[in-house]
Amino acid sequence: MHAVSDDLAPLPSLLSAYAGPGAARHRLVWALDARFARLVATTSEPIIGQMRLAWWNDALTDENGVKGQGEPLIDAMRQLGALPPHGLAQWLDGWEALIGELDLSGYAEGRGSGLFRALAGQEDIPPWLDRAGAAWALWDLSGHHADPDVAGKAIDLARTYISGGSLPWTKQWRPLQIAYHLARHDIEKGRRAPAGLTPGLYWRLVRIGLFGR
Repeated sequence: MHAVSDDLAPLPSLLSAYAGPGAARHRLVWALDARFARLVATTSEPIIGQMRLAWWNDALTDENGVKGQGEPLIDAMRQLGALPPHGLAQWLDGWEALIGELDLSGYAEGRGSGLFRALAGQEDIPPWLDRAGAAWALWDLSGHHADPDVAGKAIDLARTYISGGSLPWTKQWRPLQIAYHLARHDIEKGRRAPAGLTPGLYWRLVRIGLFGR
């Protein structure tokens, strides 16, 4: 667990702290998402990327608990009873949408919805939470994609997933609420996500954590 947690970026680490008793599971879910991101970033041949994602799917859903043994992240998730993560099929489909021909909608609705399901710890979530996850995923992509044109298109598309009114967030979904409002702030301004945890982003996170927006 320690080695897995050491690799977690500052933003998901801070978001996980708002998960209360679920913080350890949240950290592992974010670590898994980061692993998928590195897999996609280091894949040049679509078929190879698809095979690598298929391996993760098989290992994370193996009911016998055999596949993936020795992989620290999988071992940690098994030990915590966090396998298979909810929303895994969508989550992987979303990352696959970045391999080869770019499909921003598929990416947003796959990674965003799948990740938010995994963090929420339940398969069935309301449509508004699916859209919140899609908006967050596009915002996150805008801060990491090397092509500014793709980043701009991601923010433009993210606007279509933003809700015009308040959403019925629950205490259980507080980390997701904070992540969504961090993204919404930039999306509404047509601004890309910062590449890392800037002082401004940190203070926005603290404010949202205290006041909900």
